[in-house]
Amino acid sequence: MQRTVDYLMGPVQKALQQATSLIGSAPDVVVTGIGASWNAALSAGALFYQGGRPAYMQEAGELLHFAAIPRRSVIIAISRTGRSIEIVRLLAKAEASGATIIGITNSADSPLARESAVAIVVPTMLDHAISVNAYSTLLIAASALASSATTGFASVADPLLRAVREGGQCLEFWQEQLEESSWLTSGAPYYFLARGGSLGTCHEARLLWEEGVKMPATAMSTSGFRHGPQEIVREGMRVCLWIDQAQMRDQDLSVAHDLRELGASVMLIGENLPRNAGDLVCQLPPSPPRWQFVIDVLPIQLAAERLSRLSGVDCDLLRICSYVVEDEHGLLGKKAEASPNAD
Repeated sequence: MQRTVDYLMGPVQKALQQATSLIGSAPDVVVTGIGASWNAALSAGALFYQGGRPAYMQEAGELLHFAAIPRRSVIIAISRTGRSIEIVRLLAKAEASGATIIGITNSADSPLARESAVAIVVPTMLDHAISVNAYSTLLIAASALASSATTGFASVADPLLRAVREGGQCLEFWQEQLEESSWLTSGAPYYFLARGGSLGTCHEARLLWEEGVKMPATAMSTSGFRHGPQEIVREGMRVCLWIDQAQMRDQDLSVAHDLRELGASVMLIGENLPRNAGDLVCQLPPSPPRWQFVIDVLPIQLAAERLSRLSGVDCDLLRICSYVVEDEHGLLGKKAEASPNAD
């Protein structure tokens, strides 16, 4: 994470500036990705909106098959390998639509890097299976671009580096908290709730549970949960709730209180939280305003790894999913027999 910030302020700064210029002259901006990259896109998208530059947010498969791309638009495509089938096919659709691609990837030799008008390539050792290193590097790069196109990234870089360093110093303590807590348990329903940029973290947590722990989970906005889904609350349910640095804090701490009153076990992640506000409270070091999402993923990544071991599951083993999804048929790597209506 530290190397990524340094890299964005150094070797790749020219590409970042070129991409910012393209966004500034485009009538429409679309941000896309798939899997963990889409979760990173959600956090970057929040910065676009908070900076007064609305961007269309659409997952790559939906953008490929169920959307018309506006001419002269800029598409910010995020993918660690740059080889996912939806991303590769989207490149041709973008060209045919007269759109410009800004690629954000970890793989310099990928189709995404080669065919983008501007490629922001963040070199890092790719994860063995689940996106952890890659997730954070793409998250920071995409968010730096959103910030550069709105309020500016240079003033954020140093305080962000400080937050990352201090977050690293908290890892061992968070691990100890998780080992001592009863919040992690096999078989319980898990809900993840957040707002703003942390909504991307919230959805990444769901993916970590499903991909790493092999356990169902649900992610949504805290406000959305209060409009109906709260009926699911029952004794023993587990909820992780991210508390924003400045907005809706009292309201969301009230949600945590009421969830506990209703029998749920609550984990809270945020800055300057009351120690007794949850069954497990992970305090974050200060981050730049609106940038908490860069480090607030760390405690839940540790939690997913811990729960996988408690459940006797190998979080580094993909049982069904391939490392890179390069085909749009089925789940088991075999093209389904064509139906009469297949295209």
